[in-house]
Amino acid sequence: MINRTLAPEFGQIENIQLIEATPFKLDNGLKTFIIDGGEQDLIRIEFVFSNINWDPNFPLQAFAANTLLNDGTSEFSAAQIADRIDYYGAFLQTEYNYDQATVTLYTLNKHLAVTLPIVKAVITDSIFPQVEIDTFILNQKQKLSVNLEKNDFVGRKVFNEALFGKTLYGYDITAKDYDQLDRKQLTEYFKNAYQPGNCTIILSGKVSDKTLNEINSYFGKDWQKGGSVTGNAFNFNAQAGKEQYVEKADALQSAIRIGQIAITRTHEDFPGFQVLNTIFGGYFGSRLMANIREDKGYTYGIGSALVSLKHGGYFFIASEVGAEVTNSTLEEIQKEINILKNERVSEAELDLVRNYMLGSMLGSLENALSHADKFKNIY
Repeated sequence: MINRTLAPEFGQIENIQLIEATPFKLDNGLKTFIIDGGEQDLIRIEFVFSNINWDPNFPLQAFAANTLLNDGTSEFSAAQIADRIDYYGAFLQTEYNYDQATVTLYTLNKHLAVTLPIVKAVITDSIFPQVEIDTFILNQKQKLSVNLEKNDFVGRKVFNEALFGKTLYGYDITAKDYDQLDRKQLTEYFKNAYQPGNCTIILSGKVSDKTLNEINSYFGKDWQKGGSVTGNAFNFNAQAGKEQYVEKADALQSAIRIGQIAITRTHEDFPGFQVLNTIFGGYFGSRLMANIREDKGYTYGIGSALVSLKHGGYFFIASEVGAEVTNSTLEEIQKEINILKNERVSEAELDLVRNYMLGSMLGSLENALSHADKFKNIY
């Protein structure tokens, strides 16, 4: 019988087995990566498009186009798309971030012949019905109005603009920006962005030759390059040393966000910075948590993170604390920064964090789909 009073024996993680991404090209030259693994007859197909042609006069076109893709083609309504995908036990979703827009299909391999035509229609024939655009604008404006009452949202918005200015990463979205969206603009962006010359396919799960042939038949033959693709490029002029306070009457809490422009994952020091960040505020046992949550009781949670984007990166510290301890929290954060700058990290703490990070990585790579998630982050 197992003695439950004894902790499991401690062990070092010596090696992590990775599933390599195998490059492949469809007949039309479309870049494809295959991450093959697993016994279940399941596949995830991700169509990853770079966000292009960013215009500060129309800052929401990439986000709106991606969100509205599923809302109608010349053949299917939004309800018909959802019903047909659901009928086969599949799942179709769109995702948007600063640099990429993704269309993802989860399905059984045996249903590819009936689900792929729907996905192709969404990617090549979306028509952006006006009624769906109007609903999107209304919902997003309401969501923005609610978020502007939240301290952490306002803090993040002000912080990003201070770092990145009026660029894609820092632009302060307003209700007026939603009102400027129109169908013609979205259709033009869709034509330019959602084309094979701006797309990468990532296949993960059980990938067979039959699977590749089916995907190639739908996306490697008559899907050809469309309009012009102009990649986004930005120059950032961060407001160095700038302190900003946004007053909110009767607020019981303060949202704190501190940070600066930092290196991206392409820099040789990025792995070391990740270790440093984990020690400082990157996990529950971090120094910030031990001091400001566990010892002082100023907050339920505080952390730091290193964010790597395509055109720049940044480091930040974030928390929400009681309004009456805002200044004390800032002092303790500065105290921990000074300790980290001036005192050598002990081998015991370094080993603890190293093992935590290895364990977290191992836990996040349990199947082919999670390997694909990691690959997409660094691709």
